[in-house]
Amino acid sequence: MHWIDPTCLQETRGTVSQFLLNSHGELDGLILGNGRQVHFPPHLSGQIVKHISVGDKVRVRGVKPRAADIVAAVQLTSATGVEIVDEGPHGHGKKHEKPHANTRPIELSGEVKLSLYGPKGELRGALLSDGTSLRMAPHAADELSSYLAPGAHIQVWGHAVKNRYGKTVEVEHIAELVDDDDASMNAD
Repeated sequence: MHWIDPTCLQETRGTVSQFLLNSHGELDGLILGNGRQVHFPPHLSGQIVKHISVGDKVRVRGVKPRAADIVAAVQLTSATGVEIVDEGPHGHGKKHEKPHANTRPIELSGEVKLSLYGPKGELRGALLSDGTSLRMAPHAADELSSYLAPGAHIQVWGHAVKNRYGKTVEVEHIAELVDDDDASMNAD
């Protein structure tokens, strides 16, 4: 988004409560303390982890899509004043290579805390109360939106990637959790 002047965009402020990972294990978003989702492209992942940590106050300038209460970040400013601007994946002269993430099959259950969206406001998954993010294709998420709504108790099967910044499951199957006692049996 190198063509957008971030100074003309609305600013959102908050404290980082957690990072969000994509299925390659790269950061592609964060959640602020008020529950607002901030999306940023994964090519900013390295700069973000270098300058921003969970618990830090941040300022975000970005675009708010019509369909969801998220911010698609164009600029993030760390608590120390470091500005991280999305210059596009080729902005620094090199191509963004997606890392190969070691994934493992997983089955887990839990309660949905927050629906998660893509940068254009499309439903893309959910955040469970234990901090695990669930990801799926927008067309699948749209069809299964009731499973991804806050308060839903669900069971999922898929492949997980986990690192020091969080855990994400690429969902292959999802079901409504029938027995609430099963909600406490989360896998790592």
